[in-house]
Amino acid sequence: MKSFLAYKPGHDGSVAHLLDGQLDFAIEAEKDSFLRHDWIGPECYVDTLSRLEAPPDAVCISGWSKGFNEFGWKVGAGYFGAEEDGIVTGQTRMLGHEVAYFSSSHERSHVWSAYALSPFPQGQRCYCLVWEGIIGRFYEVHEDLTVTAFPTVLDSPGYRYAFVYALADPTFSNAERYPRLSDAGKLMALAAFHDGSAPSEEDTALIDRICGIPEVGENLKKAVFADCRHYNAGVRDQAFMNFAYHFQQALYDRFFEFARQHLQPGLPLLIAGGCGLNCDWNAAFRDSGFFSDVFVPPCANDTGSALGTAVDAMRHYTGRAKLEWSVYAGQHFEDDLENAEGVDISPYDPDRLAALLREGRIIAHADGRAEMGPRALGNRSILASPLRADSLERLNAIKRRESYRPIAPIVAEDFAPEVFDPGRPSPFMLYFDTLKTDALPAITHVDNSARIQTVAPHQNRKIHDLLKAFEAQTGYAVLCNTSLNFLGRGFINKTTDLLAYAREFGLDGFVAKDRLFLLK
Repeated sequence: MKSFLAYKPGHDGSVAHLLDGQLDFAIEAEKDSFLRHDWIGPECYVDTLSRLEAPPDAVCISGWSKGFNEFGWKVGAGYFGAEEDGIVTGQTRMLGHEVAYFSSSHERSHVWSAYALSPFPQGQRCYCLVWEGIIGRFYEVHEDLTVTAFPTVLDSPGYRYAFVYALADPTFSNAERYPRLSDAGKLMALAAFHDGSAPSEEDTALIDRICGIPEVGENLKKAVFADCRHYNAGVRDQAFMNFAYHFQQALYDRFFEFARQHLQPGLPLLIAGGCGLNCDWNAAFRDSGFFSDVFVPPCANDTGSALGTAVDAMRHYTGRAKLEWSVYAGQHFEDDLENAEGVDISPYDPDRLAALLREGRIIAHADGRAEMGPRALGNRSILASPLRADSLERLNAIKRRESYRPIAPIVAEDFAPEVFDPGRPSPFMLYFDTLKTDALPAITHVDNSARIQTVAPHQNRKIHDLLKAFEAQTGYAVLCNTSLNFLGRGFINKTTDLLAYAREFGLDGFVAKDRLFLLK
């Protein structure tokens, strides 16, 4: 077998295709300006099937359910299960051909997505931490590619974490059952505003109370915490921001202490699940010294589940569990606009774009294939000068984001150690580094941190050349980088949509493939 087509149902729906041990594509339902965290729809099926030259050897379903549910409802192999005995196999038909059917659990999809994309060679014994909305535990991936699960450290860490934001947010009503998927990232930003104070006895008790609730789906309700000092206090309340920091630290401490007591030091760690998008936690695991190395995939959340299930099928049928891959595995950008009224169109030139950014222009950049996962990594990005403090204000206004949220930098890999500590390669924007200069106010968060993306020439030549052009003009191979999308939608993938976005939200211009569009 050489071709594996996998579907991930539920939120963050995605489709992945593996061909001859390579990642052919990873298409997410939300991309091309569909709703964030969308389910797979007919347009996604038609799009992905049109990319195949022939029916796959195996069609794979990433197991799914609504977590713990009283009806036992599930898709395929379901949500839970780390062992191979939960795998479902059989035969089915696609486009008139007999193909193999494969399904393994959602839990396994996280493990195998991280394993397949990691730089560690096949057969390297390693650990994997899966922490997300529902699952929170470590696994050992053995040399023979079997997986052993450790006891649960804490169930539903992601729900508990996002709930903390909802607790203080007056716009989150008592009637809402689960925290919003977007709240976890906001809480990570707020935790940086901690004033250095120790947790109060009340806050320590509240942390224990939130972490001690069993069956989160039924019992983690905002109304239950109406007696809490942070209830509807507002997310910018200093006491609440202190609590956000202490809660974040308490979750990390709980998982790291389990690792210290139960895992063998000196082995590599994979991190998967939505909590793998928390740059504070990732940096803490990386810097702890307990693990020989730490790898977090760019699609750590559920967007990587289709890929992970396809890898699990490839492992099952062929014995191979490693991929050749690029993070730019999504849709090709569609330049569907010839002319536009009120827009100057010229050939793209990195030196000219660098000059425009240096002058304070806000310019979007769209080219090539979209990034897989939630981070914009240059191919669907909005760029600006990090040297200007007003870039942060303008970008947050354009994105309709809260003013307290930071903007990430994109930096040439060889230049990163000049301005960031530790400044190590970080191509997927999944770690916090510390600023070594005060010359970059637009990308410096309140705690002097930045969520960096490093770029080497072989990773994205066009963006690397732009960074070097900006360095030649300013002395800094660094730019502001935030995602190119309408509010509540996935990445923009068409020039017509990009023009509409630029006009509506006040971009000064944009690059679409090899053309520069400047609004008059």
